[in-house]
Amino acid sequence: MIAEQPVRHISVLGREAVDWLAPRPGGVYVDATFGAGGYSRAILAIDGTQVIAIDRDRTAIAGGFDLVERSAGRLTLVESRFAELAEVCAAQNQPQVDGVVMDVGVSSMQLDQAERGFSFRLDGPLDMRMGQHGPSAADVIASASETDLANIIYIFGEERHSRAVARAIVAARREAPIVTTRALADLVAKVVRSKPGDIHPATRTFQGLRIFVNGELDELHLALQAAEQVLRPGGRLVVVSFHSLEDRIVKAFFADRGKQGGGSRHLPELARQQPSFAILTKRPVLPSDDEIASNPRARSAKLRAGERTSVPAHGAAPLPSWPTLASVMGRR
Repeated sequence: MIAEQPVRHISVLGREAVDWLAPRPGGVYVDATFGAGGYSRAILAIDGTQVIAIDRDRTAIAGGFDLVERSAGRLTLVESRFAELAEVCAAQNQPQVDGVVMDVGVSSMQLDQAERGFSFRLDGPLDMRMGQHGPSAADVIASASETDLANIIYIFGEERHSRAVARAIVAARREAPIVTTRALADLVAKVVRSKPGDIHPATRTFQGLRIFVNGELDELHLALQAAEQVLRPGGRLVVVSFHSLEDRIVKAFFADRGKQGGGSRHLPELARQQPSFAILTKRPVLPSDDEIASNPRARSAKLRAGERTSVPAHGAAPLPSWPTLASVMGRR
């Protein structure tokens, strides 16, 4: 057993996620988004379980060393992207596991660190990178064309004023580089008007940039496919998402993998693959009013879960054709 310790962060829908994961003694599980270790702690509380925990944020990995020490060899921490979880499991000599749990998106710990540049509430460098590599949000703001900026903010931030925001950014950067969260938030607030009680006018622009900088939606697509590969029959996949773009991807994945076979008797060669998942949550599990009251970040959370069947994995699906760092940077 792992001794109880104070934790810095409580996982949203944490109890529900672990309940749906249903860890059993001696099982092997992947915590694909380690963060502050909330899921890992709960899984390790079950006798004999082993956890492979992944995070692309080096700060989160460093913060988990104490838990590794107290787990007596049952927790392995790996700095990696959760899209690479199949490779991570193989490297740990665990090509098949009993469960995968993931909490998608930015963590409250990252939002609360001004130097990480995720939040418009705190002034800091306009960074937004979850890992240590690649262009920052400031680099994107400085280099992307007006059209690309508008697409990024519209597609990933769902900001209907994206063209006006992009125009304002391009005009402002001609005068001086935009390198802080405060500068960008103030600029957006002049373009996107809000009423009392509305979300901050920069919310969607910041969301769009963060998702783009980190390739979060492609990562999610790949992580779901990787989980399908590594889960043994009866293993469970549990995903907690925080906005509509993420939830749509998770919902579509389970819907596709959970469809019954059939096809047309006139076109038997087009018969659908048998389901690789049994869908456990016909509707998303939502946080309670009490959880939302104690943690406002929980208000948009949705949990979906599925159980792996014995059918072979359906295989990789093509990624959507939306803007990527490779396609945008340097084109201006």
